[in-house]
Amino acid sequence: MRKFLIASATALVAALGLASPSMAAGGGDVVLQKGEWSFSGPFGHFDKGAMQRGFQVYREVCAGCHGVEYLAFRNLADLGYNEAEIKAIALEYEVMDGPDEDGEMFMRPARPADLIPSPYRNDNEARANNNGALPPDLSLIAKARANGPDYLYSLLIGYEDAPADVEVPDGMYYNNAYAGHLIAMPQPIYGDDVEYSDGSPTTPEGLAADLTHFLMWAAEPKMEIRKRIGVAAVFFLSIFVIFSYIAKRRVWAELH
Repeated sequence: MRKFLIASATALVAALGLASPSMAAGGGDVVLQKGEWSFSGPFGHFDKGAMQRGFQVYREVCAGCHGVEYLAFRNLADLGYNEAEIKAIALEYEVMDGPDEDGEMFMRPARPADLIPSPYRNDNEARANNNGALPPDLSLIAKARANGPDYLYSLLIGYEDAPADVEVPDGMYYNNAYAGHLIAMPQPIYGDDVEYSDGSPTTPEGLAADLTHFLMWAAEPKMEIRKRIGVAAVFFLSIFVIFSYIAKRRVWAELH
């Protein structure tokens, strides 16, 4: 019975994402700053205001180099945008369609059902525009790194002058949250990079936190549903364990 309870608890902890991960995102002497995230813990939820601000930061700061190829415009409804707002956002982009009656591909205004287009046509164009470095797609970046949210937040605010004994090659930058500390991505956030309509702080820390909220949602848009199911499963299994234990005591009472 004890082994069964331990195994069940371990499985539930893993299912809810409560297992303690390693603090090293890339090894070495990297130490991450821990953020206070609304989506942390078994009862965590997404902050729609933070996600909308993060989407604004993505569009105005990150979208020139990084795509979110697994997101469609209609997915933005999860952030609190209504149908008219989503259509207006989509119309700011063009996507390739076709072939037409002449067999030619053509560009047209994007629709809500379209995927958000990448800033580059292919990887070669991306490398050519970034000194040979390939900017990663950000759709799943928050789940592709250990301690994803803390890693992204720390990386965004981790740019600083290199120590005197560290030589930084041309085209590289020093970041205290990146393994090896030398990264090809220039510092993206300086503070006051965007103007929020709700008056929220636009400090580097505020912008980085909002962008992290958006990227966490992009990587796991069904997180809230998963956690609700997980909590319900824990409650159900807890009741099941109690009744199983009572039944076991009654069935084997004479042997005790």
